[in-house]
Amino acid sequence: MPQFDLHENRNPKTKGLVPYLLDVQSDLLGDLASTVVIPLCPAGIPTRGMTRLTPCLEIDGESYLLLTPQLAGIPRKELGKAIGNLGSYRDEIVGAVDFLLVGF
Repeated sequence: MPQFDLHENRNPKTKGLVPYLLDVQSDLLGDLASTVVIPLCPAGIPTRGMTRLTPCLEIDGESYLLLTPQLAGIPRKELGKAIGNLGSYRDEIVGAVDFLLVGF
């Protein structure tokens, strides 16, 4: 699965609050059974002004926050089919992950 592919959240317990999962794992690791994802939620949810850590991304004309602090590894089979790709936001996504890991 290509890096930055967008997937609908298939978990019935969380998909109301977190409708999308973004696969951020490198394409070089595509043979692994797991992948690393970052959830996205509607932009109306407050994030305490951490715009570098939780950038706003547009999906089908709607704004969503990248919830980088909730980055997680999940089994690849739980993702299902990709519904889009957010590679156009690569700088914002990588910047958020860098900020989470190294603080700048």
